[in-house]
Amino acid sequence: MKQRLRVFLLIAGVSLVWMTMVAVEPAKGEGPPKMPPRQVLLQKEVDLAASRITANVIRVSFPAGYKTPLHIHEGPGPRYVLKGNLKVEDGGASHVYGPGDVFWESGQEMTIENVGGAEAEMVIFEMVARK
Repeated sequence: MKQRLRVFLLIAGVSLVWMTMVAVEPAKGEGPPKMPPRQVLLQKEVDLAASRITANVIRVSFPAGYKTPLHIHEGPGPRYVLKGNLKVEDGGASHVYGPGDVFWESGQEMTIENVGGAEAEMVIFEMVARK
């Protein structure tokens, strides 16, 4: 009797493993699961000032109506607007960016002004030479 119980449990265990494998395998003719769609937001070739850099990712909040003084960042890089409307004056050009917009900051003198009626936020991706 114990022998039959062992054989039954062994067959049940193997069957359970086989059913699990069949359940997770893709159907015939299907490849591996597809990756979610991707969208390139900005692509730019860059000559770095140094072979070794520090990459900074910085989140900045701008109160309604705030305008930065004229300034220069340590390194150029992409900027991503999370919310609000920001007027960017960079290297003599002026543009207004909103949520989801990406722009390239040149590293030249610039200002940013929150031209919306509420707080604005953006993420700065900055590449600077290591010190």
